[in-house]
Amino acid sequence: MTKSKVFPRQTTLDLGHAPEVRLSTFIPTGNENLISALQALGKTWESATSSAPRFDQRLIHAWGPSGSGRTHILQAMVAKANDLNISASSLNHSSTPDEWRAASLELENSTEKIALLCVDDVDHLDEFGQGALFRIHNLIKDSRLQVLITTSSLPPASLRLRDDLRTRLAWGLVFQMHTLADAEKLNALEKAASARGLNLSSDVAPWLLRHFHRDMPSLMALLEALDVYSLETKRAVTLPLVKEMLAPKNET
Repeated sequence: MTKSKVFPRQTTLDLGHAPEVRLSTFIPTGNENLISALQALGKTWESATSSAPRFDQRLIHAWGPSGSGRTHILQAMVAKANDLNISASSLNHSSTPDEWRAASLELENSTEKIALLCVDDVDHLDEFGQGALFRIHNLIKDSRLQVLITTSSLPPASLRLRDDLRTRLAWGLVFQMHTLADAEKLNALEKAASARGLNLSSDVAPWLLRHFHRDMPSLMALLEALDVYSLETKRAVTLPLVKEMLAPKNET
């Protein structure tokens, strides 16, 4: 019989609060080249916001399976741009036509300023979204300062998109993203716990991988909650403590 996953109960802890999304909180194992390229882009922004990023920094596409961190890198780059007061926006398959039009207009009116647009899950765009992204891609290609970062679950050549858009997604840098192996997730959890001064009993991290959400943002959010719960209860982070925190409340 398949074991059910454990989901957090509602306590005084905010278990849905994920750690701040930054490139520094992304575990780069298997994705070192992509992270290096994004860090280099960030340094270009830091050095002089009036200078133009290289062409290979302005069109970036990352693809990989669910859980590989595609959304994380987009959110991290938007956060980086916001820190530097650079115009940044995000779109995806749920964005409305008005949001696509607004993003396109913003880019047309910002030709002399650095701007960033991130588009997540382009493989799920409808006909309108594909047409809008095609026009936006051309705007950014012809600019000197604007940056477009897109993601999908498959490489550009395999995407079921209009031919002209599929071709353009391969014009810049294309990176395949990889998920972490279980051993790497365990190592990441242990390092994150150590950085917080938490001593996890040896059975905690393996149990979490078997019974909890397996994506790293959820695991890191749980680690943060465990840190708080351990302090509140003045108990070490052992498996009984974890099960107690995650156990559903008894409704009477």
